[in-house]
Amino acid sequence: MKSKSLSIPFLIWAVIFIIIPMIFIIAFAFTDDNFNFTFDNFNHLNRYLPVFLRSLKLSIISTVICLALGYPVGYIISKMSPKVQNVFVLLTMLPMWMNFLLRTYSWIKILNTESGVLNTILSALNLPTIDIMDTQFAIVLGMIYNFLPFMILPIYSVLTKMDEKVIEAAKDLGANNVQVFFKVVLPLSVPGIITGLTMVFVPAISTFIISKLLGGGGANMLIGDLIDMQFLGNAYNPHLGSAISLILMVFILISMGVMRKFDSDEAGGIM
Repeated sequence: MKSKSLSIPFLIWAVIFIIIPMIFIIAFAFTDDNFNFTFDNFNHLNRYLPVFLRSLKLSIISTVICLALGYPVGYIISKMSPKVQNVFVLLTMLPMWMNFLLRTYSWIKILNTESGVLNTILSALNLPTIDIMDTQFAIVLGMIYNFLPFMILPIYSVLTKMDEKVIEAAKDLGANNVQVFFKVVLPLSVPGIITGLTMVFVPAISTFIISKLLGGGGANMLIGDLIDMQFLGNAYNPHLGSAISLILMVFILISMGVMRKFDSDEAGGIM
């Protein structure tokens, strides 16, 4: 009974900040301005199909690139000495200690067409400047920068806990380094990969600050921008915004369920 009582603060927190907001979202999604039950909010979603597809495309691209960059980094860190590992894990987490909004604003200063750091350097080298701001490339770049640590940490965590005796046994049986990696290391690191994919894909597909600041909105609007516009913008319509939020939440839950099917155990945590 004492152990159960320790969960009471979490239950209170969950009720206030998860369950009650979910009830409001569901209630708004299935009602009109007069709070009469209706499905009309979902009938209008086909108009925003390009926004959904754009969000899905950019989030998948960002997640795949984060995996391509994060796996080698996590693997390399896991092979270092414990003291050096701590330093590199700290460096990986260091940007996360800064406010998310400030990190995104810093990329505006870097990518700005006229006075950005990147174009200033290119001009100093007598090279042609590039116009990256307000493009999908800038959005993907911002996603990768902000979410890459969420890919590195779970992969590193799984790899660093891997029993070296398994690798030694594979080599004793005649496997070379390439075979050891693809037949032993990679399969054993799947839980970390699945966790990393989930932790990157979920915030990437629902983000709105990155796309608003780096993508310029408009033609580069994502689902998060659309929801934000329905609740806080000129097109105020909390009922439609709730319907979009509900569809996004269901899609995320389905995606997480599919990814968890590839995770054979529960070893994919970051600790």
